[in-house]
Amino acid sequence: MFTGIIESLGTITDVNTLGTNKIFWIESPISAELKPDQSLSHNGACLTVEEIKEGAHRVTAIEETLRKTNLGDWKAGDLVNLERCLVMNGRLDGHIVQGHVDATATCRQRKEMDGSWEFQFEFPKAFSHLLIEKGSVCLNGISLTVFNVKKKHFDIAVIPYSFEHTNIRNIFPGDKVNLEFDMIGKYVSRLIKKTPTL
Repeated sequence: MFTGIIESLGTITDVNTLGTNKIFWIESPISAELKPDQSLSHNGACLTVEEIKEGAHRVTAIEETLRKTNLGDWKAGDLVNLERCLVMNGRLDGHIVQGHVDATATCRQRKEMDGSWEFQFEFPKAFSHLLIEKGSVCLNGISLTVFNVKKKHFDIAVIPYSFEHTNIRNIFPGDKVNLEFDMIGKYVSRLIKKTPTL
């Protein structure tokens, strides 16, 4: 379980393919503090740490993960948003995030607003019922508030701190990002569909 508050940026140093899997080595300020079998959010996708070596850690993305996320596009030199799992006696500064990516979205617009930045993302219409105006979404692992919500796109505004400390600064029109919709919204939607009519 995560909060969508990015803890560190990592740099991909090596990418290998093994069968249908991709293996990544990522160097970061927190890699040395990790341990094997630990869950770590990478651009919003929960991956298991397999090995730690010289300030870097290794993870594997299987076919299912590659199909639903932007991890298949990762290459050496890319920056990745990292977050360790939630400590239950800590503050929940973002929102409840599972690290289970639902879909990808494509950046359509990026505007500098003289002190902040606004982005527009297009996403699959099938998920439109899971977004509400001023609700939360997890984008590349970042907890963000959406506005101008339509059936196939939404906008986000990014403050300077988030812009400087996450890889949102490297997102331009045409780039894909990972999306995880609000878990509570997903459960409510499921319950409504399953509730029998009286």
